[in-house]
Amino acid sequence: QVQLLESGGGLVQAGGSLRLSCAASGSIGSRYVMGWYRQAPGNQREMVAVITSGGDTTYVASVKGRFTISRDIVKNTVALQMNSLQVEDTAVYYCQCSVTGGNYWGRGTQVTVSS
Repeated sequence: QVQLLESGGGLVQAGGSLRLSCAASGSIGSRYVMGWYRQAPGNQREMVAVITSGGDTTYVASVKGRFTISRDIVKNTVALQMNSLQVEDTAVYYCQCSVTGGNYWGRGTQVTVSS
């Protein structure tokens, strides 16, 4: 069983920055994928950025060059640095972890970008 706790959401003006953090507790093992997804009202949940236990990263096209995902292997945390935020980035952001035993989700944190 893995528990995920997100932090760092909030309200920011367009062009600003926020940093999201996700702490994983429980056994995630040595092979996993962790990442961030988001869901805006009326939209489907979409992958924003993921990082593997080996350090490989994948981003959705709309955030490339603006967002950076990173992980701390010792602390079992994953962070999403979001720069040059746009109104279109407004959504609930969810931390996700995929391990051999299953997929786990955090409760989500709201990110609101005002114009």
